[in-house]
Amino acid sequence: MSTFFYMLLAFVVGVLVGWFICGRLRGELASLRGDLDRAKGERDRFRADTDRLSGELDACGRARADLERRLRGKSSKASADKAAAPAPAALMSTPAAAKSSPAKSSAAKSASTKTAAARKPPAAKTAAAPKASAAPSKAAPAPKNAAAPAAPDGKADDLRRLIGIGPVNERLLKDQGITTYAQIAAWTETDVKRIEEVLNFDGRIAREKWIEQAKLLAAHDEAEFARRFPTAGTASNT
Repeated sequence: MSTFFYMLLAFVVGVLVGWFICGRLRGELASLRGDLDRAKGERDRFRADTDRLSGELDACGRARADLERRLRGKSSKASADKAAAPAPAALMSTPAAAKSSPAKSSAAKSASTKTAAARKPPAAKTAAAPKASAAPSKAAPAPKNAAAPAAPDGKADDLRRLIGIGPVNERLLKDQGITTYAQIAAWTETDVKRIEEVLNFDGRIAREKWIEQAKLLAAHDEAEFARRFPTAGTASNT
């Protein structure tokens, strides 16, 4: 009897322990299933965020490619316009105009004197001719910083035939006393540097070969000048 009682008690205890352990295991399993569901939800959310960010990245890449294409197009167009349209000579010579104001005033006085002389009667002009012929013997020596001897009155050359000399540059050169091809042909390196400071140039005289052009024109070698400088005297001269 006692043995049966102990066996029954052991059975009940085993059932209770098994039920308790099974309950614990069920709770653990439910908790693990809940964690798994939450992990799946996080994974789905991360996937959705990844897809959204990938779409935004692709849109940004396309927008960047479009902007770069437009920028390259504008840059090429601007460079083409800049190469096609040379800078106005008036803009380049603006600073030089301020430096040469004393020379301009003296040139204006000489110009007014020449104008007054030109308005005199023919007889007075004829009478003044001997003085003009004798002027070279009485002329004072040219200053050291002059580019070349001043041209005789009434024999100024058309400096605008030279490539690179427009109306503004011609006026500035005349303000410096440069009126003939021979004067430009006789320029030294010091003269070129001084004139470039006046005209606000930087190596342009050498690039456009002013001295070579002036030598050909001073020698009246029109054929060689036309062959070597075919654009002289055209719209693209300056």
